[in-house]
Amino acid sequence: MSRPSGRARDVMRPVSLEPGVAKYAEGSCLAKFGDTHVLCTASIEERVPPFLRNTGKGWVTAEYGMLPRSTATRTDREAARGRQSGRTQEIQRLIGRSLRAVTDLTQLGERQIKIDCDVLQADGGTRTAAVTGSYVALHLAFQRLLSAGLLKALPLRDNVAAVSCGVIAHIAVLDLDYAEDSQAMTDANFVLTGMGGIVEIQATAEGAPFDEPLFAEMLRLARQGVADLTRCQRAALGIG
Repeated sequence: MSRPSGRARDVMRPVSLEPGVAKYAEGSCLAKFGDTHVLCTASIEERVPPFLRNTGKGWVTAEYGMLPRSTATRTDREAARGRQSGRTQEIQRLIGRSLRAVTDLTQLGERQIKIDCDVLQADGGTRTAAVTGSYVALHLAFQRLLSAGLLKALPLRDNVAAVSCGVIAHIAVLDLDYAEDSQAMTDANFVLTGMGGIVEIQATAEGAPFDEPLFAEMLRLARQGVADLTRCQRAALGIG
């Protein structure tokens, strides 16, 4: 099959993870998956939500938003509309769940890390870029606490990253851009850890149902993609 980008079906878009791009945030990363660009920042708060007070546990949460001209036509800010869309709420909850899955909340202590993901430019896969970049921002925020003597060790059990897969013309492909996502028979997002653990899989048949062999092939491609993303994360963090 021929993809609009000219990539082979198992090749991702060019990926860039640039750490430390925000001057004031304790951790930050500009994640680029091709023409999808997401700014991820991590802010440390020395308090936790009410439901975690006096438990000795911390919390990691996320907010997500798309800038008005991140797409081909301008969209109003959700603050101007007075409410968040269901899509926005679903994505920011996904980001929070993904990061908490690899964080030792007890080791973090009673403090909260708030992740903000702002989509500067969208060309498909904004949630996967957000998860991947947010891990780098979170890691940098934890390093800040460690350097200040507020943590004894990094409260991270593993890396976490995300990548999309899909089925186009009955063939599984890796890392869909918008042109592919809009015509895919199946659209799937895989959140996996560096050691291969599954955090979350979102898969939807947009046309005909997909079968188990196609799902297995998408999972294989996703594992390959996340392995590449894990290497990019470690390089961005200066980890050998």
